[in-house]
Amino acid sequence: MTAETEPAHPVTGLDDVVHQRVRLGILTIAHEARRVEFGYLRGQLQLTAGNLSQHLGVLETAGLIEVEKGYEGRRGRTWITLTAAGRSALAEEIGRLKLLIARVETAEG
Repeated sequence: MTAETEPAHPVTGLDDVVHQRVRLGILTIAHEARRVEFGYLRGQLQLTAGNLSQHLGVLETAGLIEVEKGYEGRRGRTWITLTAAGRSALAEEIGRLKLLIARVETAEG
């Protein structure tokens, strides 16, 4: 195979917005929970509130999550949910990672 006919390496399809460690964690937890509270995410990912807010801003700007602010009793709360685009981006990222794992396992075998 030549460089022109060889398919691109799976790493070329990784999305920098999704692939970043914290953001991948946010998307994964939001996918599992369907709707997740800010404080839960902060604790699970061991982040400061400011750091988590920055990552949520990147994901929200990219259209991958929705951020909903409201109240539970008298306490202000922030909830995060995946958008359809977020679910698709996460699935695509996981698919690419599986391809990378398969290549490593095949090379080792």
